[in-house]
Amino acid sequence: MKNKLDILKKFDTPSITNVIATYPEQEYCLGLYHPWYGKWYTDESLKCMYPDLGRTAGYAVTCTYGLPDPYGNQLKFADVLREVAKVDGPVVLIVKQDFPEEIKKINGLLGGNMMTALKSLGTVGVISDGPSRDIDEIRELQMQYMLTGVTAGHGKFAVRSVNTPVEVCGMAVAPGDIIHMDENGAVKFPQAVLPEVIEKATYLQDLEARRQHLMRESSDVEEIIRIMSGIYD
Repeated sequence: MKNKLDILKKFDTPSITNVIATYPEQEYCLGLYHPWYGKWYTDESLKCMYPDLGRTAGYAVTCTYGLPDPYGNQLKFADVLREVAKVDGPVVLIVKQDFPEEIKKINGLLGGNMMTALKSLGTVGVISDGPSRDIDEIRELQMQYMLTGVTAGHGKFAVRSVNTPVEVCGMAVAPGDIIHMDENGAVKFPQAVLPEVIEKATYLQDLEARRQHLMRESSDVEEIIRIMSGIYD
């Protein structure tokens, strides 16, 4: 499975979305979700902090942070680390920030210390539906990082849950889902279909390479329309 995740990184995230659900009428598409309403990829609110790092793929571990609650679960960051350490393979940590909006906007969660600990345990990327900080410090860790923005500080926060289903920036994630991410955003799908995703993405990559080669060789509008026939009809 680890080798298959390396193969998956040969494709960009838009290509993975294409074979998962974007074009259900096409032979290369698995049609796993409703293209518009399936909550299977992230929306425009999520920003890639390190576009130069390229594509990343891993198994989802999830956690939810919120304000301290004396009546809630007494979980800690250590519980998140233990779940990450259980995964036999690269991890993408999905962090739900469940704060009042005025606090969420100024909550610089997951700074240099926390990210270094995650990196040491096999985390290759982090996605959060709120801001973070220490962007320069984290850059050298070579971990893909996707946030809604950055802010310099924070107050006291607490772990509310670990490895429960979450929704971040339009993407609903369950623990163990495969996450593929690059500068375009992130997409999720079940582990069971990984071989099929790779097969379909390989087919689509070859198909588009041939199609684009033909378009570059022509300046005839009708010929180009013919080459593109069936894509956006």
